[in-house]
Amino acid sequence: MTPVQIATQIAAGLITGAFIAAPPAEATAVLAPHRAVYDLTLAKSRGQRPIEAVHGRILYDFSGNACEGYALQFRQVSEINSGEGKMALSDLRAATWEEGNAKSFRFNSENKVNDRVVDVVDGNAGRDSSGVSVKLSKPQAKSFDLDAKVVFPTEHVRRVIEAAEADKRLLELSVFDGSESGEKVFSTLAVIGNVIPPGEKLPDDAAAGTPALAALKRWPVTISYFDQSSAKTGEQTPAYAIGFELYENGVSRALTLDYGDFVVSGIMSQLELKDADACK
Repeated sequence: MTPVQIATQIAAGLITGAFIAAPPAEATAVLAPHRAVYDLTLAKSRGQRPIEAVHGRILYDFSGNACEGYALQFRQVSEINSGEGKMALSDLRAATWEEGNAKSFRFNSENKVNDRVVDVVDGNAGRDSSGVSVKLSKPQAKSFDLDAKVVFPTEHVRRVIEAAEADKRLLELSVFDGSESGEKVFSTLAVIGNVIPPGEKLPDDAAAGTPALAALKRWPVTISYFDQSSAKTGEQTPAYAIGFELYENGVSRALTLDYGDFVVSGIMSQLELKDADACK
C-alpha cells in the first residue's frame, strides 16, 4: 500500500459508522450534539513494509436533533511516515447531513494528499419502500440503486447502541456512507463487549473532565468493514476494523483503527457537549 493509499484509507475509515451518530425520530437512543478532537498516533506496524510513524488530528463537530436532522462537520489531517524519507500528508474535509428518520442522507467530502486533490465526492441518497436511491454529482454524475436493507451511518450506530442495550454481542449490517468514490457498500460486523457501568474503568482522556459522561454506561465495540465485492469472491479479510468505547449518548473514546498492516490510535484530547435543541 502506497502512502497515498494509506492516507486515503485512514480518511475514509474515520467518516464511517464508528463516529457518525444520529437517531431516527422513533429511535430509543438519544444522541448528544458534541465537538470532539482526537489526536492520532501509530500504535502498531506489522506489514512487510512497516509504517514508521503516524501523526494527526481529527476534528468532529456534530449537531442537530431528530426533528431537524443531524449535521456533521469533520476534518482530519494525518501525516504518514513510511520510511526512507517518504511522507504523505492527508487533509480530509467532510460534511454530512442525515434526516432524523433515516430516509435521506447527504454527503460531501474532499481529500488532499500532499496538497493534491485525490478524492472529491458529492451526492445524496434517499430511502423509500422499494429501496435506496443514490445520486452522485461528483466524482461524476451517476445514479444507482441499493438494497432496501442498506443502512446509513446514523442508523448503523443507533442500532449498535440498541443492540448493546439489549445485551446482544453481534450485529451484522450493510452500510452505505458515501466514502471513497461514493459508490461502495460495506458489509459490517459489530462485536460488542461487556457493559462498563458508570464509575468503573475511569477514562484518562478528555471524557474524564466531562461530568455529564460520568453517569453514563459505555461498551467496548469493534466494527469490521468488509468490501462487498470482495465478499462475493469468498475473501473475508476486512478492509479495516475500528475499535472504540461507545457511550450510550453516542460519544466515542479510545479509538483504534486497524488496517491490517498497521494500527492507529486516537486519543480524545478535547470534548465539548453542546446544548441539545428540543424538537419543535
